[in-house]
Amino acid sequence: MDLERVFADLDGVPWADLDHAYGQADDLPDLLRALTGDEEQATEAIGELWASILHQGTVYAATVAAVPFLARLAAADVRAAEMLVLLGGIAESEDEFDLPAPGACRAAVVEQLPLVLDLLTSDDAEVRQEAAWAAGRAGCASALPGLRRLWTDREEKHPGVRVEALAALAQLDPEGTRPDLLTALAEEEPPELRVIAVMAAVDAGMPFTTDHHTTLLSLLPAAPHVADRSDQERTEPLRHVVDALLRRDTDRDRAAVHALLEAALGLTEPTAREEALWAAEHACAISRSAPARLAPALVPLLGDPSFHRVASLLPILDQLGSHAAPAAPALAVLAATDGELGDRALAVLARIAPEQAARLLARGLEDRSITLASVTGARGPRPGLLLPYAPELLNAIRISLSHLAAADEPPSRAPVELVALLASWGTRAAAALPELTRALAAFPALVPSALVAICPPNHTEEVAELLRGAARAGAVEDRCAAAEALWRLTGETDLLVVALQAALREGSPAAHLVETAGRLGAAAGGLVAELRSALTPAGGGRTVYKMNADLQIALALWRLTGDDDQPVRVLGAVLAEAAEGMWTRWPRANAARAAAEIGPAARALTPALEALLSDPVQVPGAVLALQAVGSPLDETRAAELLVTSAELDADPMGALEALRALGPGALAPEVISRLTTLAEGDLRVVGSGSAADRVAADERMRSSARTLLLS
Repeated sequence: MDLERVFADLDGVPWADLDHAYGQADDLPDLLRALTGDEEQATEAIGELWASILHQGTVYAATVAAVPFLARLAAADVRAAEMLVLLGGIAESEDEFDLPAPGACRAAVVEQLPLVLDLLTSDDAEVRQEAAWAAGRAGCASALPGLRRLWTDREEKHPGVRVEALAALAQLDPEGTRPDLLTALAEEEPPELRVIAVMAAVDAGMPFTTDHHTTLLSLLPAAPHVADRSDQERTEPLRHVVDALLRRDTDRDRAAVHALLEAALGLTEPTAREEALWAAEHACAISRSAPARLAPALVPLLGDPSFHRVASLLPILDQLGSHAAPAAPALAVLAATDGELGDRALAVLARIAPEQAARLLARGLEDRSITLASVTGARGPRPGLLLPYAPELLNAIRISLSHLAAADEPPSRAPVELVALLASWGTRAAAALPELTRALAAFPALVPSALVAICPPNHTEEVAELLRGAARAGAVEDRCAAAEALWRLTGETDLLVVALQAALREGSPAAHLVETAGRLGAAAGGLVAELRSALTPAGGGRTVYKMNADLQIALALWRLTGDDDQPVRVLGAVLAEAAEGMWTRWPRANAARAAAEIGPAARALTPALEALLSDPVQVPGAVLALQAVGSPLDETRAAELLVTSAELDADPMGALEALRALGPGALAPEVISRLTTLAEGDLRVVGSGSAADRVAADERMRSSARTLLLS
């Protein structure tokens, strides 16, 4: 195919009316033509094409229009292999943005399949390989005859070509390809083909047999055998097989995974064992039964002299919870060493043996900032993970705070973790009052709340006087922190109202301060004018930040005045402005929560609240709000939507809270069955956050679901 035919009608496409990842696609004609230029031009053009029409896996309207030209370029032998890889990536994408119709990109590739299939007979093995890849990704049965001819061609000896032909056949015709997947396991076949045969068999739903088990074990480390493939979703064969089998959610497949991982963890080849650790970590992250089953194979590795990948093992032990308890002695030895590895071991020990970790942390506390940060956060201890009170650790924190307060220059960062830990201990940390008092001047925004948390009754007036002084002078943010702490300690509001007035006049104060203002009652009457002035003017346009700020202010005004007219108008405006878009999800959720608190006076928001029921993230808040405002609510349908929200990990805890509010009468047998699966099934529901935090969050969700089922 000559270039004139390749670019026929290229300038007739209305590129300026089409979008790609960076906006108008009027740059695509030049990029496509640049592919025929010199090496430097073509390489740069390919990079820009990937970034614009297949940006991080997302396809666009301009992608559809570009597909015919990519296929023609491949047919004209212009960077053919690279064009085919790009076409395959476009065909398999399910992340579509503003396409003319769902699946339009894949349909465009299917339309060009004749050109792609012609390249299965190319003299260039790389082109044949990528043509098979693209044909498989297109998902069209019309590619089967050509792929079958390629697979059965006795002259085809290139492993990469055979791999992609088999993988494509298995994807397009899993039943018909089963015999081929079995014969490809033979020892005389190339390892690249054997590992693909195992993965494709699992993907096709075939039983995982002893042959699959033995073959995969013999090929570990398996990642090098797939390194030359264009498939970026199957770059870790062992992990892929573990994931696919566990998601079948059967006892047989779970047993197969456990046996496979136990055997793989027993291998002595370092890279093979590294792959086994990575797969075991994933298993524990998605399967509730995996930690108990795999712990006996994982824990002994700490004491195995042939094992040198302790850094890779620690995150997995962190997921095991109580099942890792036997590792505590070895972790304590490791945690007593200097350096990052010792810090990480101590962080794991804090989860499974917190008392022991607290005592160890007290030794050389100032060198353990990494560990302390891992068990407490800027807003306090991680959920479900508190370092218990220990006299040795309290003394160490007091010494550290004294050094910080006495330093000639302020430290590079505030001692957030130290102060949060003291606050979590309450009055048991009262001995640190002198050190916190001296630290107040250096950290005026951080220390006040901790002073209140640890203050015993006989020191109330002393601490109150200290906070009064801090609330009268200094930066507005610092004055607010001191005045709010004083209010929580004594109930005094005068200094807090003055500080909040100053914060409102300077601009939007922190959200928690606005909420505090709304809780002050009649004492905060003087804040009403400033709160109203802080609202975004009508027609002013709101960022996401301003949407959330306005919602907080509206709710504070309602709490202070009882007047619902302006607050409800603000909620309605935010719901209208935030009706669409990923980044406006939280303003929508916050508006629903605010409507739920306002109650029947917000009933005019019913249409906007009902619209939220189409988004699983918004369903819990929308159901609670509709119930609170008194709108008619189909409780059976609402319960089904809430369970779906939990199952999708959209807002599982919020969904369970809303189900509890609906009451037992809304829980139809099907809903109860699905709730039981959430509580007792093997697959975890929570999938966000670090691996260890996901496991902990999932266990909290299970506990909540069980409580709901018992109510």
